[in-house]
Amino acid sequence: AAAFLALAVVPAALAQAPGPAATPSGPPNVTAILEKGGQYTTFIRLMKETQQDTQLNSQLNSSYASNGGGYTVFAPTDNAFNNLKPGTLNSLTQQQQVALVQGHVLPQFYSMDSFQTASNPVRTQASGRDGPYTLNITATTNNQLNVSTGVVEVTVNNALSAVKPLAVYSVDKVLLPFELFGAKAPAAAPTASKPKKGGSSDAASGPAGADDAAPTGAASARAVGWSVAGLAAVLGYLL
Repeated sequence: AAAFLALAVVPAALAQAPGPAATPSGPPNVTAILEKGGQYTTFIRLMKETQQDTQLNSQLNSSYASNGGGYTVFAPTDNAFNNLKPGTLNSLTQQQQVALVQGHVLPQFYSMDSFQTASNPVRTQASGRDGPYTLNITATTNNQLNVSTGVVEVTVNNALSAVKPLAVYSVDKVLLPFELFGAKAPAAAPTASKPKKGGSSDAASGPAGADDAAPTGAASARAVGWSVAGLAAVLGYLL
């Protein structure tokens, strides 16, 4: 009887053994991850207005199906947007707003550890006339990241999700791209205006240089004196 009970217990124990870790049932949805985070409403709205949410989710579907390289998103909190100078977002054109969102997306999946071997500068999804917008990302020894655009720098230590093909990291600052918010090149110095035709030459031929000007002052007195002396000589001769 004891042997029978032992045999009966073994299958039951095997049945309760934990199975392999569950794999994601489908491709991740960046909007759903941000909504679950609860403090990314401005970034979600900006993604929707620029249609980057639809584009990124479509790319995630393709990456999931093909087991591709995936994507990484740095998601600014609502406080990060509130700390911007008033009117910053409204001052951007639609195309610049698209670039701003894309500047928060890396076209590759990065876990926190894999950033240690990333080569700077790291390319983002955004690009302009001078090429792709980039970030400098440095992994620290205490499992944090320093992310810099050349305009702002922020420390990253919180992952909302990091399951391939999508990693989403929370950031406390909006990653303002250097290409949009960096120091502008100084304006060219205005060229010296050419004098108008006859301008300086006319000035030079003013009273000080006019040969035909009427004599004034001592010169005029001398002319009058000679005229009087001449008249007296003529009268003396006649008399």
